[in-house]
Amino acid sequence: MKGIIRAIINITLLLCMLGCAKSNTESDYKYIKTKGKLAIGITMFAPMNYHNTDGELVGFDTEFAQAVCKKLGLTPEFIEINWDLKETELVSKNIDCIWNGMTITEQLQKKLTISDPYMGNRQVLVSLKDKAAALADSIDGTHIAAEQGSAGEQIAMFLQKDVTYTPFDSQMKALNEVAAGTADAAIVDYVLSFGAFGESTALDNLVIVDRTIGDSELYGIAFRKDSDMVEKINKIISDMRADGSLNAIAVKYRLDKLLAY
Repeated sequence: MKGIIRAIINITLLLCMLGCAKSNTESDYKYIKTKGKLAIGITMFAPMNYHNTDGELVGFDTEFAQAVCKKLGLTPEFIEINWDLKETELVSKNIDCIWNGMTITEQLQKKLTISDPYMGNRQVLVSLKDKAAALADSIDGTHIAAEQGSAGEQIAMFLQKDVTYTPFDSQMKALNEVAAGTADAAIVDYVLSFGAFGESTALDNLVIVDRTIGDSELYGIAFRKDSDMVEKINKIISDMRADGSLNAIAVKYRLDKLLAY
């Protein structure tokens, strides 16, 4: 009799666990739909998210997110965050997703649930024009800048035995240090060069150094672990690829050749 009772209890607990798991899986979408808006964590990162001359928030990821939210019946709410604290902001529900040229890494995949890749990228070394040739030959003893919590920082930390590394809270600040001559080079996203070099005259004297830094990367959109939002986002990404609307946004920002299919 005790064995039967124990079996019933075990089955009940199992059903409860399965029910809770299903509830947790569904809760993120329901939570966001109830709010009616998607809180999107970003940094100022041209050409992905940045303010134009009229003060409007524009960029590839901005327009991409707006299009996806429209299909989901949600209002996008863009929230500027400290990139180094992006995971904390997401888990604490200050934001609902990280959508800002985020490199998919094995470490992030263990903690978060990430969409299918939508764009390719790589890290590049950027310097003043008159230093580029020397840096292409050697970076030993140089001062390198990068954004905290970025893929560029991971490379800079790996190189730290040969260089002096200083972190900054944005890629643009790292580039500004190079433009000012207070850092020899910055490690930033290749995608950034499409927007940053054309948007700021202060960066006109910067170039990409002819030197391989790191491997190729892919961008994805991160949600809380096991969020069912990802399945819905992936379906919309697939539809936007098929109907050409994703490519149309990419063409506008000269990023169409970097789209991941």
